[in-house]
Amino acid sequence: MKKETAAKVSGNLFDIQVTSKLARYIKPYRGLFILEIFLTIVVALLATVKPYIVQYTIDHQIASGDVMGLYYMIGLLLIILIVHTIISYANTYLADWLGQSIIRDIRIKLYAHLMRFRLSFFDKTPIGRLVTRNISDIETLSNFTSEGLAGILGDVLQLAFILSFMLYMNWKLTLISLSVLPILLISTYVFKESIKHSFNLVRTAVSNLNTFVQEHITGMAVVQIFNSEEREYKKFEAINEEHRDANLKSVLYYSIYFPIAEIIGASGIGLLVWMGSKEVLSGYTTAGTLISFIMYISMFFRPIRMIADRFNTLQLAAVSADRIFILLEDNDEIAENGTLQKTNIEGEVTFDHVSFGYDDDRYVLKDISFTVHKGQTFALVGPTGAGKSSIINLISRLYDIQKGKILIDGIDVRQFELSNLRAQIGTVLQDVFLFSDSIRNNITLHNPDISDAQIWEAAELVGAAPFIRQLHGQLDYKVMERGGTLSVGQRQLISFIRTLVYDPKIIILDEATSSIDGETEELIQEAILKLMKGRTAIVIAHRLSTVQHADTILVIEQGEIKERGNHQQLLQLGGIYSQMATVQFKNSEQSSVDSGQ
Repeated sequence: MKKETAAKVSGNLFDIQVTSKLARYIKPYRGLFILEIFLTIVVALLATVKPYIVQYTIDHQIASGDVMGLYYMIGLLLIILIVHTIISYANTYLADWLGQSIIRDIRIKLYAHLMRFRLSFFDKTPIGRLVTRNISDIETLSNFTSEGLAGILGDVLQLAFILSFMLYMNWKLTLISLSVLPILLISTYVFKESIKHSFNLVRTAVSNLNTFVQEHITGMAVVQIFNSEEREYKKFEAINEEHRDANLKSVLYYSIYFPIAEIIGASGIGLLVWMGSKEVLSGYTTAGTLISFIMYISMFFRPIRMIADRFNTLQLAAVSADRIFILLEDNDEIAENGTLQKTNIEGEVTFDHVSFGYDDDRYVLKDISFTVHKGQTFALVGPTGAGKSSIINLISRLYDIQKGKILIDGIDVRQFELSNLRAQIGTVLQDVFLFSDSIRNNITLHNPDISDAQIWEAAELVGAAPFIRQLHGQLDYKVMERGGTLSVGQRQLISFIRTLVYDPKIIILDEATSSIDGETEELIQEAILKLMKGRTAIVIAHRLSTVQHADTILVIEQGEIKERGNHQQLLQLGGIYSQMATVQFKNSEQSSVDSGQ
């Protein structure tokens, strides 16, 4: 498992680049966003006007004994409370709706972006890290787009309105009330700077934890077979402790900051009551003004504490946003410049002096040239790691080559529209992947153009129909994750059906019969002979018995073509292929003798 280190991101709440990138996703909803801002202003204003009405009521209606006026002011205050509640509800709902809509757009774009990446990207990037980006990081970002963004705006506006009312009512009491503000601002700044780095560590720890859990649950069979539970448990324990320590570090800062903020706020109120009482007793101010100032000062310090409180969410969101946009801006995609759409290809495949490496400086294929003519069966044999699977991956442009050309019907594959190219090629892999879905959906991949009749026709052709009919629900039978409830042979047959129903012009079989029993292999071999008519077939096999009837056999070793010809020609050559055939024949003969015993 590759462990992620803490990225050097700013984690700055008001990072200009991150904010501008987020603004692109807000743009489609700018009308609703403007409405949200308006409602936020109204909510902040209504919240601020209530203490002023209390002050006015005390100093005028209550002081003068005006009962009717008192009823009027109570009614007015009640109306403001009702309106404030309704608008607050609408504002909160709208903010969350906007936030979730923006997050939906980002998540869809990120997932679509990931699907266009080269396979080499997934070869070197832990899946757990990508899951963290697409799920956890985006979920964290949703707090910024909904609660955080609107909350910060509302808090700032409320502070501005409160300060305006306080200065209007009594500027001396205002200065007295806010005399402790510099201390609170300094402590808030120190808190913000201290906690910034810890949030980056938290996100890194979460990513590492997700990666470890995903990899080891997927590979649990390997862990158990090699009796490695205790060792892997200790690794998980260490990663989990890093996650705990990263979170505790941020908790420590909060446990220090908030008591300090409460003490500073209480000191401000205490100073206000002491000085304000003197003002009231000396006649320089009214009791209503003092009471309203006590209400205002409580309201004033609360947004400041809330702004600091939101740093937990917003700093995490800033870090998550930076990680998400780094991934979105990663250009490790297959270059899709081709525009050619061809529905009736002949199926001729040519490799013209092709060299390829997963790393630019290490070639696994070296100057490969061959042609597979329409309708031919072309076989690739050779030791493990020779480059056979790389050849078939290049035909579908799962990877791009560094040198040479790959042609289909004489046309460079890079000229084809990528989806059109892959629609012409059907591949059956040795390691079959099945989704947690029905047999039908695993075959059609949710393509509505493929009917049940086509599925059954293909199933009959490969001999899979009998076992499918025995399953509960038949085509509706739910396959568990990775096809765990089916045998290896059954999974392979479903994969074969999946390829057939798409009616490709070129069929690639990558060790397609290596993991199945002899009877199932015989069924597939019979189906292959029927299917090859009018189609081009490229077969990779370790069992030479499966490629004896191929028109051409290519022997690959260390990324180079060592021999080529048909079965008889290669046997007569007495080279690598002949030696492989001799070894396999002896092994097969010995197995037969052992079985007879």
